[in-house]
Amino acid sequence: MHRLDPRTKIVLTFVYILSLFIFENPAVYAVAALFLIIEIILSRIPILYMVKGLKPVAFLLAFTVAVNLLFTGGQELFSFWIFTVTIEGIKRSSYLIGRLIFLVLASNLMTLTTAPVSLTNALEYLMRPLKLFKVPVHEVAMMMSIALRFIPILVDEANKIMKAQMARGADFDSGNIIKKTKSFVPIIIPLFVSAFRRANNLAQAMEARCYNGGEGRTRLNPLKYRRGDVVAYVLLVIYAVLIVLMGCFLFKAPPVAL
Repeated sequence: MHRLDPRTKIVLTFVYILSLFIFENPAVYAVAALFLIIEIILSRIPILYMVKGLKPVAFLLAFTVAVNLLFTGGQELFSFWIFTVTIEGIKRSSYLIGRLIFLVLASNLMTLTTAPVSLTNALEYLMRPLKLFKVPVHEVAMMMSIALRFIPILVDEANKIMKAQMARGADFDSGNIIKKTKSFVPIIIPLFVSAFRRANNLAQAMEARCYNGGEGRTRLNPLKYRRGDVVAYVLLVIYAVLIVLMGCFLFKAPPVAL
């Protein structure tokens, strides 16, 4: 998984996510889960570490389950107060939570096994057809690369600013939501100033090196497909065919609108 071409990983992830939104039946989701587990095992990333990646979206998962469980009409299973739980609501919430979990895990797997620079290079290559419509593909890829590089820098800068403010007596934990929000103002303003300063320094450095876009530029490490990528594409085709056959013919489940 780590040695695959980043273009292959992006295509694999895109087709996998697309397969989650086409059909809704247990067999299709079982095949998708099996495919994802095999990918995680091949990547040698601990499954518990992958599961921890769901923590940032835990609230979204809980909210999605609650809304679909309590506000989906159908055959009543039981009710309490003003809420009614239906069989259709349980099925729909189960499908949605499974879809979100698989989507997040697949996206995390791609980012954990691929360097940010490789991802942006692959996206630039895959978006080349957009040049026919005058889309600045190289500039878009460059902005994505810079944004990905700045994320850990800004996170580290925010931690330093927060510790400095706490050393000056700032309190970020007590009070209601409005007070907590106001307490983050001394962090956000210095962080924005630092981000703009870094962006200005980067722009000056690029101008000093005569950067003028992607026209005529070459790469130190050009992307090349290898034998492993061919095997991955073959397995992807097999997976896609299996999903379509199980969704359309074996279980007679109609496609779901995207």
